[in-house]
Amino acid sequence: MGEYSKALEYYEKAHKIYEQSLPPTHPSLATSYKNIGRVYSHMGEYSEALECYEKACKIYEQSLPPTHPAFSSVYSYLGRVHRYLKDYPKALMFFEKTLEIDRNIFCERHPYMGITYANVGDVHRLSGEIKLGLDFLEKARYILENVTCDPVCIAWTYDYLGETYFAMKDYARALEFHGKALKIREKCLPAMHPYIAEAQHHLAEVYKEMKQYNTAYEHAQRAVEIAQEKLPGTHPYLLEYRKTVTDIQMKL
Repeated sequence: MGEYSKALEYYEKAHKIYEQSLPPTHPSLATSYKNIGRVYSHMGEYSEALECYEKACKIYEQSLPPTHPAFSSVYSYLGRVHRYLKDYPKALMFFEKTLEIDRNIFCERHPYMGITYANVGDVHRLSGEIKLGLDFLEKARYILENVTCDPVCIAWTYDYLGETYFAMKDYARALEFHGKALKIREKCLPAMHPYIAEAQHHLAEVYKEMKQYNTAYEHAQRAVEIAQEKLPGTHPYLLEYRKTVTDIQMKL
């Protein structure tokens, strides 16, 4: 897990085979672009990821009806990469497109509905619409806690809730949800997975604001240790984690 360079190598080899054996508008070629885009996104190379997702979307537009479930997936990935790029209006537009398709396919309590509600809520939070974001996130939490789904999906919702309460300066609730996210990831993922680093960093930020600098430093340093092993040296998250460590060291 987290071996993104190897994943990219294999996905690109597969893509060359698809290009040689399939027509240019075949949906499998779009899926291949999505897979490559996901790896670029994990590596922090968001412009490359965006290009891949846009190519996938174009192929789907030429080969599938507009309500096909494949659009839900690619719109969600486009929303995520625009969120990483801090283009929140575009991120929200794509997540709302995902939600529109999902509502026509799934029942209200389907895990995919919870995931999409969580993404919509997180973008509202990032846009400064804290109360609206919290409403969507609580709806997502209710769904995901009451259906059978991948626990890591619930962890993302807990993370977004933690960030929302952090923005509200409710640090006790922020710790509660970030702690839940970390516990799930530590149980479900390898010890050096980048998602664990992300959860550790969120906790470091909360403890830093609470002026518990020693505890904050422990979490931030752990985030850096994982990210240094699993992420490219120029990845935005690694740079952010290192800056947090430096900021905390100045307080000690």
